[in-house]
Amino acid sequence: MSTSGPLSFEALNEALKAAGEETRLRMLALLAEAELTVSDLTDILRQSQPRISRHLKLLAEAGLVERFREGTWAFFRIADHGGGAELSRALLAHLNPADPIVKRDRERLASVRAARAAAAQAYFRRHAAEWDRIRKLHVAESSVEAAIADALADRPFRSLLDLGTGTGRMLELFGSNIERGLGLDLSLDMLLLARDRLERAGLRHCSVRQGDIYDLPLANDSFDAVIIHQVLHFLDDGGRAIREAARVLRPGGRLLVVDFAPHELEFLREQHAHRRLGFAAETVTQWMSAAHLEPLMHKSLRPEPGSDGKIAVSLWLARDARALMVTPASREVA
Repeated sequence: MSTSGPLSFEALNEALKAAGEETRLRMLALLAEAELTVSDLTDILRQSQPRISRHLKLLAEAGLVERFREGTWAFFRIADHGGGAELSRALLAHLNPADPIVKRDRERLASVRAARAAAAQAYFRRHAAEWDRIRKLHVAESSVEAAIADALADRPFRSLLDLGTGTGRMLELFGSNIERGLGLDLSLDMLLLARDRLERAGLRHCSVRQGDIYDLPLANDSFDAVIIHQVLHFLDDGGRAIREAARVLRPGGRLLVVDFAPHELEFLREQHAHRRLGFAAETVTQWMSAAHLEPLMHKSLRPEPGSDGKIAVSLWLARDARALMVTPASREVA
C-alpha cells in the first residue's frame, strides 16, 4: 500500500484480518511506540521467535508495518505512509492506553529500551575520549549548531533526512519542528546511540536505519531538507554523495552540507579514517552545481580565539531549483 486514501475492498479486508488478532494488535501498539526487532518482541510478548516472525509477516504484507534491515538485524515499525498507515493510526486511536494488557506490554518495552540505552552508553564511554579530542580541534559545537539552525531558518520544512546521522543529533535539533525525520548511517554502533537519543527525546516521528549514502533506499523527491553533517571527509567520492542527496530532494528542497575547511592535521587521516583534510569552498559548491542544485550560501566559522581549535568549519547551502522554474501561468493551470 504505497498511496494514501481509500483502500480497495480486498486490501481493507486483508488489513482488518491482519490487525484483528490479539498478538498482532499488541504488536501494532508496541510498534507505534518504537522500532523493534523480532528478538525485542519475543522478550516483550513472551512468544516464540517463529510465531512472532509469522505475525510480523502478515502485518507487513497488509501494509500496517514496515521492515528494514540493519546488518544481520531486521527492525520493524508501524507504517508511516499509505492506506495501511492511516488504518493503523485509526485503530490505535480507539485503544485505551490504560488497558492492563497495553500497560503491561509498555512496561516490558521500557525494560527493552533500558537495556538498549545501557548498551549505547557503554559504547559511548569506550569512544568518548577520541571524540572529545577531535571536538576540541574545531569550532564549538554550540556555535556550529546555531549556524545550522540559522541556515535553514528562512522557511519551515516538514521532512528531514540526515545522512551519516551518527548519534542522531541533527534529528534531535530539528525534531520538534518537523513531521518526519530519518537518519541513515552505515555504523550499527552509531545507530544504537542515535536510537537511544531519539527515544529519550520522545521523538517518535523520527527514526534511524542503516543505509549507504551512495545508494539511498529512498524514492526520488522524498524530503524537504537533507543534511550532510561532518560526513564528506570520510568519503572517497563526495560529489557522488551530493548527487544522491539531490535526487531525494523535493522541488524547492534544500541541501545543507557541514564539514571542515581545509587543514593540515594529517593525524586525522592516519588515526581516524579521514579521507579528506577539509574542503575548499569551491569544491563543495561545484559538486552542488553538478548535481543541478542552486548554491545559496557558503560561510566558514573560525575557532574561538584562545581555544585549542585549529580547524574552521564550513557550511554550504543549496536548493533544488525546479520550483523556481514554475511560471505563474503554469501555477494557474495546476
